[in-house]
Amino acid sequence: MAEYTDARECDCDGAVEDMPELSDGDDDGDEEQWQCMDEEEEDSQPVTCLFCDRLLGSVSATLQHCTADHQVNLVDVIRKHRLDDYGYIKMINFIRSTKCDASCLTGSPDAPLPWESEDFLRPVLQDDPLLQTDPEELCDAEVSSPSACPSSGAESHHALLQRAQAAEQRACRSEEALARAMDDLHKLKLLAQGLVLNAETSRSGNLGTVAELRDDEDEAYFSSYGHYGIHEEMLKDKVRTESYRDFMYRNPDVFRDKVVLDVGCGTGILSMFAARAGAKKVIAVDQSEIIYQAMDIVRSNQLEDKITLIKGRIEDINLPVEKVDIIISEWMGYFLLFESMLDSVLYARDRYLADGGSVYPDLCNISLAAVGDTQKHQDRIAFWDDVYGFNMACMKKAVIPEAAVEVVKADTLISEPTVIQTIDCNRVCLSELEFASDFCLKITDTTDCTAIVGYFDIFFDKDCSNKVMFSTGPQVTKTHWKQTVFLLETPVSVQAGEELQGKITVRKNKKDPRSLLVTFDLRDRKQTYSLQ
Repeated sequence: MAEYTDARECDCDGAVEDMPELSDGDDDGDEEQWQCMDEEEEDSQPVTCLFCDRLLGSVSATLQHCTADHQVNLVDVIRKHRLDDYGYIKMINFIRSTKCDASCLTGSPDAPLPWESEDFLRPVLQDDPLLQTDPEELCDAEVSSPSACPSSGAESHHALLQRAQAAEQRACRSEEALARAMDDLHKLKLLAQGLVLNAETSRSGNLGTVAELRDDEDEAYFSSYGHYGIHEEMLKDKVRTESYRDFMYRNPDVFRDKVVLDVGCGTGILSMFAARAGAKKVIAVDQSEIIYQAMDIVRSNQLEDKITLIKGRIEDINLPVEKVDIIISEWMGYFLLFESMLDSVLYARDRYLADGGSVYPDLCNISLAAVGDTQKHQDRIAFWDDVYGFNMACMKKAVIPEAAVEVVKADTLISEPTVIQTIDCNRVCLSELEFASDFCLKITDTTDCTAIVGYFDIFFDKDCSNKVMFSTGPQVTKTHWKQTVFLLETPVSVQAGEELQGKITVRKNKKDPRSLLVTFDLRDRKQTYSLQ
């Protein structure tokens, strides 16, 4: 008898002594002199003043001239408005094109900049030396006063320290930018994964539905059900099989003198339950080779006068009746929707179910819970760091996106379960089998969340005086569906009483509509998992 369970940073701390030595200041005076001369030579290209027609000998001379004659310190303007390279270029071209005075450059830092237009990226003067100058270097140059070569060892050492500190700050900013770029790269990889897994096919109409698969495309799925082993496993699953039996035997009024359709009949066990429960006629349909054994089984039990077996996909055949009163099917896959057999049940419902008829099971829930199993996480993830002395850490990126079907120990659950989707098989539309849902997990233990587990509950409810249900969750007797585990790449620290919020998106793989893609958004991280 089936058990009835209620469903419910960048490291910037290095000292100056750790920086590569530029010059010791005492012994290398000649080298410092040559360096200063080189900088002067590079800075010697003639430059036209921004505010008058005077031609200056270098960029540094132009900056000094603007400060002394026009009371505009360009370095101060760069710092005041925190100009990046593009902002600096726009400012130079704005000044040259508008011939503005100094007041335009010294406004409030919060006011809109007059050179924000992209038009000011176009050079006013060709080969303008000011446009070829890095604004960061201008600011650093003012700090280290490079307009004159240091004349003493102490001054040289002080200048080098300032330059080293400025270089360290630039390196720190570059590392922060690199970290941001790496994070963006991770997001792009996720996007690319989604694009590849959901590449558009060339089919017309409602892409990706099971009904549109050709026989050769669906052969592997049906072939897997042609072997006896999988049917033995399902029949020995007492929670599954006895729940169907109890539903039919305990509710004979539902079946008495009714025409029943069994979609995906396998060995015919559900069809025989229905016949024994009082059905007038049962039509059993299956595309796999197991149906030939089912024919023998039906004859062996003298039920051939009530049960008609038809080989073929329900989408491809014509039934010997116009309408049926009841559709029964054991269509559930891992995480409920894997294999998309519910698509075929809904096709049968829309084509053959009579008014007032019903699909059984009629209600289904998908639930999630948080898991804290550090040992399991280490066994699956840290394992790849050292495999018989070899580093296989690159495998982690391939392991994480594969959802695992396994039995989860109840004592590793660290949250209350939450239902993320309820499906009424008598009302649901095909498009509703792909969905997104926000969820909230109430944490019960202070620990690390290492995974999210998913499972489903099944209900035989409509018109039943004796309602039956079963669960595939970790807290009850295990089934052949086990549970579906979505391992987190990095465990998440959680506190008892906390509500862990996230979002789940479930969709078919467009290239293989029988497989499933499940995406979690959790703590600003997104990961897509595949069930295939």
